[in-house]
Amino acid sequence: MMAPPPPAISAGDTAWVLTSGALVLLMTVGLALFYGGLVRPKNALNTMMMSVVALGVIGVQWVVIGYSLAFAPGTSWLGGLGWAFLRGVGFAPDPGYAPTIPQTAHVLFQGMFAIITPALISGAIVERMRFRGYVMFLLLWSLLVYDPLAHWVWGQGGWLARLGALDFAGGTVVHISAGVSALVAARLLGPRKEFRRSPLAPHSVPLVLLGAGLLWFGWFGFNAGSALAANGVAALAFLNTNTAAAAALVTWALLDSARMGKVTAVGAATGAVVGLVGITPAAGFVSPVAALAIGGLSAGVSYTAMQVRARSRLDDSLDVFSCHGLAGVAGALLTGVFASRLANPAGADGLFAGHPAQLGVQALAVLASAALAAAGTAVAYGVVRVTVGARAGVHDELAGLDLSEHGEEAYFGGDVVAAAGSGLALGSSVIVAAEPHPLPARVAALPARA
Repeated sequence: MMAPPPPAISAGDTAWVLTSGALVLLMTVGLALFYGGLVRPKNALNTMMMSVVALGVIGVQWVVIGYSLAFAPGTSWLGGLGWAFLRGVGFAPDPGYAPTIPQTAHVLFQGMFAIITPALISGAIVERMRFRGYVMFLLLWSLLVYDPLAHWVWGQGGWLARLGALDFAGGTVVHISAGVSALVAARLLGPRKEFRRSPLAPHSVPLVLLGAGLLWFGWFGFNAGSALAANGVAALAFLNTNTAAAAALVTWALLDSARMGKVTAVGAATGAVVGLVGITPAAGFVSPVAALAIGGLSAGVSYTAMQVRARSRLDDSLDVFSCHGLAGVAGALLTGVFASRLANPAGADGLFAGHPAQLGVQALAVLASAALAAAGTAVAYGVVRVTVGARAGVHDELAGLDLSEHGEEAYFGGDVVAAAGSGLALGSSVIVAAEPHPLPARVAALPARA
């Protein structure tokens, strides 16, 4: 008997996956703008750099070892080292993942997921973490949490994949892992020194809206690209992505209006992002009507959680756990409710399609993802704290991390510049500290370290 012909590469599928990879990269830029607009001006650049640096650090880590640990053949818990440094990975497709695109395209696309996921965590720890400690945390977290979890859910032989857990584009792998990790990291790092003592309002709502728009645009690649082909499932995921985001934005606006009598721009942007998070695990497995429900329900869950968090002592600065962690949980569980083989024959039937066991599988995947994320974050943070240090000093935190960590400022004449006076000199397009920047008297009187 003749051997079957090798899989044929599709130019259309390859072009779509490469384009989707570029869209996911754009999401990281959008995240930088979204987070950067939500913080105070003295920390805007530092916050944006927490997203941008992941493009470099995790981009290298993914090629060196991350892709291999996540996707190479190995055990049910972790991929092997057979594809380290992309050894043996070439132009031929891997039928186990995507039979119509070069494996190098798969590496690229999945690498963009690996980049943005740890960057999401930064929203919970902005304005108080040392930059070099954060970079070390990125690397450790990716090794301890992201790479194993991606293998569990998406890798060949991963134990959650074998159980039939559904995660089309990263509800568990990306959002639950990042959200739970954000909660743990915020608790371990502690609140900002000015938390509940002075206003911590967003400094640029237009940046927030621009970032949210780029996230929404890039999310089409995030979700529809996860079909790994230019086909009907990709079109369904594309439509569901927009539908859920729209439903969540409307729901959030109605909740804002009912509670405050106003529809806020930051709320509208947040609602859209929450809807995008909620539909991510279900995008290619449910109908557009189900996407409406998932978007609205996810918004309700996150909105309520944010009101509860606001009355607590937890300084999850940008509400990463409420918006990504809990919306991710809602989306993963609702996938087990609304999934239908009528929408995608390669998926599974959920509760409403007569298969309630799928909801149990989804719940197990949620718990497993949360447990790994919490444990891995605690270990990674502990290593950072005892080696290079995690928390910025009081002087640096109150003066702003833009100057103390990067020697730059986002805005000429900002709050730190005004306090520093003549100690700053105008460099080439940025404000550069010519001398150690003088501090206001209220800052100079404080202890040197937190």
